[in-house]
Amino acid sequence: MSSDDLAQHDALQADDKLMAQVVSRRTFLKATLGLFAAGWVSMMVYPFFRYLTSSVKLSGAEEVTSVSLGGAETLAPGTGKNFQFGSKPALIVRDTDGTFHAYDAMCTHLGCTVQFKDAKDGIWCACHGGKYDPSTGKNIAGPPPKPLAKLDVAVVEGNIIVSKPGVTLSNKAVES
Repeated sequence: MSSDDLAQHDALQADDKLMAQVVSRRTFLKATLGLFAAGWVSMMVYPFFRYLTSSVKLSGAEEVTSVSLGGAETLAPGTGKNFQFGSKPALIVRDTDGTFHAYDAMCTHLGCTVQFKDAKDGIWCACHGGKYDPSTGKNIAGPPPKPLAKLDVAVVEGNIIVSKPGVTLSNKAVES
């Protein structure tokens, strides 16, 4: 072999090594579709994981038995507002006669957060159009199967105190 043939042979071997390092179209598509499939499976599994682990209580976490919402004058008659009762949503409603009513703000149909809507004349769930009576918490329209869970309300020295049913004021550790 001449030196020219040897140089040409070395150049062809270098081209073969370079071609072996280049990713083929088929390999690229397989990798891309594999990553897409893994991402899709992750997106499908994650909500189930969160659903299954969301109700687990943390050890050492304090359970809230009552909450102070501030002055009674902050909530006008015929209105309502959502607030946090520990880690759960809750709702307080003040009737036109000035009476307070408090409820767990989770719809009994699928657990969506309910809210007081003056225009709807009641407590309303936006997810599926469920409606509750603001004075009793009873389900009056839509798919909710049960009434809202009641919370106790007391006005102490001008402040609204919302507590779990059955908890007496003397035992309450009020969270602000």
